[in-house]
Amino acid sequence: MIRKFITYFENEGKNYTEDLISVVQDRLDNMDNIKYVVIASASGDSALKLYEALGDNIKIINVSHNVGFTAPNEKDISDEMISKLSNLGIETYFGSHAFSGANRGVTNKYGGHAPLDIVADTLRMFSHGVKVAAEISIMAADAGLVPVGEEILAIGGKGHGVDTAVILTPVNSKDLFDLEIHEIIAMPRQ
Repeated sequence: MIRKFITYFENEGKNYTEDLISVVQDRLDNMDNIKYVVIASASGDSALKLYEALGDNIKIINVSHNVGFTAPNEKDISDEMISKLSNLGIETYFGSHAFSGANRGVTNKYGGHAPLDIVADTLRMFSHGVKVAAEISIMAADAGLVPVGEEILAIGGKGHGVDTAVILTPVNSKDLFDLEIHEIIAMPRQ
């Protein structure tokens, strides 16, 4: 039997970013099998804070919104931040969201629901951040930035900042239902 603790935050939101990073740092100090952390940080701010806490001890991959998410041809992260993260060894990935992407384009035009909407909403039953953590791990795996079949730590949230961390084994999107969530390290209660 393994006994571990989960940190619960009262609500979702950016107010918990520093606390979440501290919890992640504590967990990683007691694990030697995790080599990759994937973090959802549209602006790069949370990825930078994570690096400041963890340093070079682990490979950090920042997943931002796809180009055009907010406005056509625009990134939600500045070129200056991309360069700053890159100089620290953090790669920033831009790609269509694994659970929406082109599906959203179809449902926006024709209505209805796509099967991936059901997957996303099911994961949101835990928290929005759990959905995001699963989604960005698939995106990073599809881009070849994290290995499939190896446990990683994935960090997500809703909107700005991060409030959720999970240990999971990522898969490529074609193997969606083989994704394994092993541990929830922290998440909001609501």
